[in-house]
Amino acid sequence: MNSKIEELNERLAKAYLGGGQARIDKQHKKNKLTARERIHYLLDDNSFEETGILVTHRTTDFGMDKEKYYGDGVVTGYGTIDGRLVYVYAQDFTVFGGALSETHAEKICKVMDLAMKVGAPVIGLNDSGGARIQEGVRSLGGYADIFYRNVMASGVIPQLSAIMGPCAGGAVYSPAMTDFTMMVEGTSYMFVTGPNVVKTVTNEEVTSEELGGASTHSQKSGVAHVTSANDVQCLADLKRLLSYLPQNNKEKPVAIPYETGDEIRMQLANIIPDSTTTPYSMHNVIKGIIDEDSFFEIHKDYAENIVVGFARLGGKSIGIVANNPMFLAGVLDVDSSKKAARFTRFCDCFNIPLLVLVDVPGFLPGTDQEWNGIIMHGAKLLYALSEATVPRVTVITRKAYGGAYDVMNSKHIGADMNFAWPTAEIAVMGAKGASEIIFRKEIKEAADPEKKLAEKEKEYAEKFANPYRAAERGFIDEVILPENTRRKLMKAFSMLEGKKAKIPKKKHGNIPL
Repeated sequence: MNSKIEELNERLAKAYLGGGQARIDKQHKKNKLTARERIHYLLDDNSFEETGILVTHRTTDFGMDKEKYYGDGVVTGYGTIDGRLVYVYAQDFTVFGGALSETHAEKICKVMDLAMKVGAPVIGLNDSGGARIQEGVRSLGGYADIFYRNVMASGVIPQLSAIMGPCAGGAVYSPAMTDFTMMVEGTSYMFVTGPNVVKTVTNEEVTSEELGGASTHSQKSGVAHVTSANDVQCLADLKRLLSYLPQNNKEKPVAIPYETGDEIRMQLANIIPDSTTTPYSMHNVIKGIIDEDSFFEIHKDYAENIVVGFARLGGKSIGIVANNPMFLAGVLDVDSSKKAARFTRFCDCFNIPLLVLVDVPGFLPGTDQEWNGIIMHGAKLLYALSEATVPRVTVITRKAYGGAYDVMNSKHIGADMNFAWPTAEIAVMGAKGASEIIFRKEIKEAADPEKKLAEKEKEYAEKFANPYRAAERGFIDEVILPENTRRKLMKAFSMLEGKKAKIPKKKHGNIPL
């Protein structure tokens, strides 16, 4: 018996070493943790149970039969984060560069299947050069098996991806289909084809960082939802993100205890500038409403004219979508519409109530926007909010003009409660533009056209640049003082907790993709 135990211990010791100490040292020199170290930092102490530790590949071509490693380049299993069950896989770059093989994919598929059966989140820690080319179509088939499970799990269990090294070729599509993708600055990359292929095909000279680094995908493409300074911070961000989410689509996020304290809310009354054209940060409005230090922003550096993220209100998880006048005056454009629509649909999938804060002058005009499909992309946000059945509450802080008023969770598209501050302006367009159209002839014939325009602008503003006409028609449920916003929202969301929405029976809608 002792010899059998020794044999097992020897095999496990080899498995724990992955590709060997030299490759582990090389990983550390790149400021990267190993697969097992990442799992250690992510999960609660002593909670990880590994599966498939003695799996090896089955390839004999190209001398692969002489090069086998236990685990075959991926560590899989389950454990807990803050006591909550999660399933996890971490690709091991020390083994064949983390390249995906048939058996490597099978291990990932097994934990995804278990996560679906049990109803718990699945977390992928990606560090892979792509498909293992020695296996040909078998590795490609392995990717497709994972992709299919990503789709089946979508909207059923949360799927989180952390890109903690290279992620190339077919490897990028699984993270893209998960709910959130995180990247590590300086050490992680995502691209369908690398710089060498780009050079060959298009003759462009580009570095890996420029082509698919964390800054590129967090600021330009929007592929990365969150970026972190290093591996440890990335894993901490993953844990924090998970804390706002439920285990699955049949549960609600877990509420946490909170302490009341409205003294910090009084600052809201002074946030809106006297001039309607002066910008202010919507982050300050959010800070004055939510539980202290509870905002976790998503897509922070992408499409900054809209802000999305998770927060807590009275200890309960909510999703926030808010125009930000500090950037492009808070207009809706192609990127901001996609960003907000995607976030809205995630919250609706997982029973997270939505708070929409509105200060929007309209949609961004111009040939660039029209040629890039602002009509279709703007419709995505309209569709997503109209479709959402979670509790939906809106607060209009200042401008709500034109079609953007409709899109930003108006009463007309099914919002449950709509509030407005006294500073709200709800109209087809701004007073100046409206006056130039309505009173064009009168202004043109005036002795002093500029003076006449100013008079008509003031007249229009007094009639329409306020929340009261909308309130008279029931489109606004209540005009509230800014300092009462937190209390009103807490009561509204509490009242809406038992909401049951009736939707037409259908297979699924056809969102304008």
